[in-house]
Amino acid sequence: MIRHLFFALVAVSQASAVTLSLTDIASRVRTNNPSLQAARLMVEEAKGRQIGSGRLSNPEVGFDLRHDPQFREGNVGLSFDQKFPVTARLRLEKALTLKQVEAAELEVKEVERKLITSARSMTVKWLALEAQWSLRTEQSELAIKLSESVSKFAERGELSALDATQAQVDSQRMLLEGQLLETERAALLGELKPILGLDADDPLKIGGSLPDIGLTPSTADWKQRPDYLLARKNEETSDAASALASARKWEDISAGLFVEGEAHEDGVEGLERKPLFGIRFSIPLPLWNKNEGEIAEKAAAAQRARVETKVLASQITNEASGAKAEMEAIAKLHNSTTSKLLPMVKEQSAKLEAAYKTGQTDLITVLRIREQNLQIQTALLNARRDWHLARIRYEAATGR
Repeated sequence: MIRHLFFALVAVSQASAVTLSLTDIASRVRTNNPSLQAARLMVEEAKGRQIGSGRLSNPEVGFDLRHDPQFREGNVGLSFDQKFPVTARLRLEKALTLKQVEAAELEVKEVERKLITSARSMTVKWLALEAQWSLRTEQSELAIKLSESVSKFAERGELSALDATQAQVDSQRMLLEGQLLETERAALLGELKPILGLDADDPLKIGGSLPDIGLTPSTADWKQRPDYLLARKNEETSDAASALASARKWEDISAGLFVEGEAHEDGVEGLERKPLFGIRFSIPLPLWNKNEGEIAEKAAAAQRARVETKVLASQITNEASGAKAEMEAIAKLHNSTTSKLLPMVKEQSAKLEAAYKTGQTDLITVLRIREQNLQIQTALLNARRDWHLARIRYEAATGR
């Protein structure tokens, strides 16, 4: 009964595990990454600032009461004042906050681009380790079979006992390398889970295998990359902030209405009121503070934004060019190794193993050619991994 319950729990655990392939990583990051969800709130913050921008200041209502010590005569006044900008300040404030909203949206896309690039790179590394582990397992099985075979021949006195011991050492070395690869895979999963929105205890399974090397992607328009669009938007935002700073040289004027009434006590007639209506203006003069400091600051910031855009454009083109050149070099080396060197090593390995069985060569030579075969296959797997990592960097560099 307990045994059945154990297997049922294992089955439920496997069923609830999150299984993702390399093509599923991007959508998983977009929907489940907590950092990306937090970044999206920056857009809502910018929209909140936009709602309150470009509005007139609230009007002011005043009340004035003056009287003599005996309260027999006095004045009562009411006023209504409103400030108005003499420049396009309100329109510029609205335009600036709109650009800030657009910049916040691009910042979210840039965070998304970086997270997806990181997650896809980790997945490629994990799939490469999986392939390396499978290769080590296969080689370990071959080494164990060879060790068992050599041990039987050694027992009959047909081969040296030293050969049997050496074969056992080689098989154990393969098992140890496989265990080290398993440790690296576990560490990669630990780094990948937070990006995918998973807790440390959540089971994660990476499905599929590392794809073969494909064709080098065609040249893409990197000018649609989020951080480049953000740099261009920062230029526009800096220009808008500079224009707003110039508009703030003139402070708002104030216009208002007022009414005053004079009252005095006149025996039988009671209170006699004589209202007086009027308007008034207040115009601030930019004599001492012309906002020169902010104007100079925003102008320098606008110039800096243009320089930063040019620097980023140069970085992007170099990054894309370097990744593409790396892909082409890796593909060329992989094809050459696969078509020429690997078949030669496999053929030589088969001949030496056959020669060893007939006593024409020693075990060390057989193990050496097997090690060469393992090194070449490992190099090919590493080339596939590096090609896909370069492809991911190229796609990220070109904003795909």
